[in-house]
Amino acid sequence: MKIAVICANGKAGQLIVKEAIERGLDVTAVVRGENKSAADKVIVKDLFDLTSEDLRGFDAVVDAFGAWAPETLPQHSTSLKVLCDALSGTDTRLLVVGGAGSLYVNPEHTLQVMDGADFPEMFKPLAQAQGKALDELRTRTDVKWTFISPAGDFRADGERTGKYIWGGEELTLNSKGESIISYADYAIAMVDEIEKGNHICERISVVKE
Repeated sequence: MKIAVICANGKAGQLIVKEAIERGLDVTAVVRGENKSAADKVIVKDLFDLTSEDLRGFDAVVDAFGAWAPETLPQHSTSLKVLCDALSGTDTRLLVVGGAGSLYVNPEHTLQVMDGADFPEMFKPLAQAQGKALDELRTRTDVKWTFISPAGDFRADGERTGKYIWGGEELTLNSKGESIISYADYAIAMVDEIEKGNHICERISVVKE
């Protein structure tokens, strides 16, 4: 299976590359500069310059793009549009490293995590930008996308336990009442979904077991 990981130099990107390589997948890192991931195959190109030709022949493309500064938050939407347009009408799957703020907290799906009174104000713009990108992604019926939201506490340096629980559109808690996942365990879940492809055109979520 051939996959490309976009923004492979990031913390999530590097762990997804590593996990995929260890399972024997054929991995290409897509980076803007020097490759810092474990991949031997590299495309050095800005995400916003990627074309359908660049992404041709891959079974799956992982979008590990992140933007946090106020002026770059709209790029969550614009970057996904670039990738969707490049993959439109193909069998190549697009798997997106998403956020937790847009997960729902009620069965009616009218309230999201970011709407909660205890949601940190400083993270609301990011959650809103990622939520908007997801809403736009849902309209793309021409792309085989999967949006994977992490748990509320997404730990960059958390341990790799190898155990996780799949959730859907709603915030899922583990048996301890926690919403937590490490980047390493998230990478395991991401590569599992790449290999199995059980959630085409769906948003799913993952939490530590």
